[in-house]
Amino acid sequence: MTTPSFPDAVFKAYDIRGTVPEQINPDFARQLGLALAQKAQREGVDTLVVGYDGRLSSPALSEALQAGIRAGGINTLDLGCVPTPLVYYAAHTRRTGSGVAITGSHNPPNYNGFKMMMAGKTLYGADVQALKQAMNSGALPLATTPGQSSSWNPIDDYIKTITSDVKLTRPMKVAIDCGNGVGGAVAPALFRALGCEVTELFCDVDGTFPNHHPDPADPHNLQDLIKALHDTDCELGLAFDGDADRLGVVTKSGQIIWPDRQLILYAQDVLTRAPGSTIIFDVKCSRYVAQAIREAGGEPLMWQTGHSMIKAKLAETGAPLAGEMSGHTFFKERWFGFDDGLYTGARLLEIVSREADASAILEALPQGVSTPELKIEMQEGEPHALIARLQSEGKFASATAINTIDGVRAEYADGFGLARASNTTPVVVLRFEGDNEAALVRIQNEFRQALTALAPNARLPF
Repeated sequence: MTTPSFPDAVFKAYDIRGTVPEQINPDFARQLGLALAQKAQREGVDTLVVGYDGRLSSPALSEALQAGIRAGGINTLDLGCVPTPLVYYAAHTRRTGSGVAITGSHNPPNYNGFKMMMAGKTLYGADVQALKQAMNSGALPLATTPGQSSSWNPIDDYIKTITSDVKLTRPMKVAIDCGNGVGGAVAPALFRALGCEVTELFCDVDGTFPNHHPDPADPHNLQDLIKALHDTDCELGLAFDGDADRLGVVTKSGQIIWPDRQLILYAQDVLTRAPGSTIIFDVKCSRYVAQAIREAGGEPLMWQTGHSMIKAKLAETGAPLAGEMSGHTFFKERWFGFDDGLYTGARLLEIVSREADASAILEALPQGVSTPELKIEMQEGEPHALIARLQSEGKFASATAINTIDGVRAEYADGFGLARASNTTPVVVLRFEGDNEAALVRIQNEFRQALTALAPNARLPF
């Protein structure tokens, strides 16, 4: 028997992701299923929940993955085509704490991947590497007694669970853009059940993404939603990424409310019921997040970027809320603590429906002058090496503090600068914020000098 060999590049820091069929295909999925079954046996888990997004490759990958899991002696609960948060929801409510979401998230149509949890914990970092070793070992055992297969459509239960708790003060008119991602299978029904009048944009699930890419972190992908708000009497726009675990928000006037500003609103609300609590946010977030949390009586905690890292810190601290700049928001208060763009949208509407002008509340949230994510393209391995040198040798003369929990974040009296190595692609990610344009330029110049001193040939995007 030949020992299988799967490409290292697909085993990422937070999950498994790659191109189909070159890197990820049914053979890969079946072997991953066997590796997960072996881990489940060790963890005392007897059933894995499996759901998949709307990509064309997802059904075949799901079938092969589940075949591998069952061959390893573990039962499968097949949810079919559902958003990633519904896989987490099923894992929690069915008390298995274990499952796999097959999704390429916001990546191009020829990508797919696997987000995994086992015994209540997200699998990332060393856990993902251990799966790679098991898959490549060629020695994964087949069970004497295969696992059993069952199926369940969780959508109605999921919507009922949310609407039994989240209540809008008044009916609202909202536009929803799912970008033809799998969020379209749930979002219109959920928001109508909450009492909204819904204008749908691209809510039919289509894995070729014929209208625009399902990634609300890119302003280009929000232009259709901005136009819909301009052309209709909708008061707010919600956009979801390809697997609906991230939320984008647009106001009536077309202003994009980035996730760190949204987090301020959620923190202020949660802290009225959980005073003094710790609220977690990632290193990319605005300085105004920590400031607003303190002003609302909470304890701000900055942490590493990455949905798996944030989820683990949330579980460790018992915090009621966490969020990151990419749009992953994690409510533990009144929810289960996993990232869920659909649920986050419901909580947003619950808050803003208390006022006559929902957009005014959002647009009043504090903000500085900031850049989007900027990226220095490099070769594999170079970003982490550069950031390690920047942490030890970088000169930031006018900074008031340096945080190295994830890259280098230099704090200034009037802004911040960040440089960190991406854990998914070979780039250095940069972000800057200032109280005004002059502060922003000064901070960028200080980072330019520090980076150029260590990597004179790097092509800086600012």
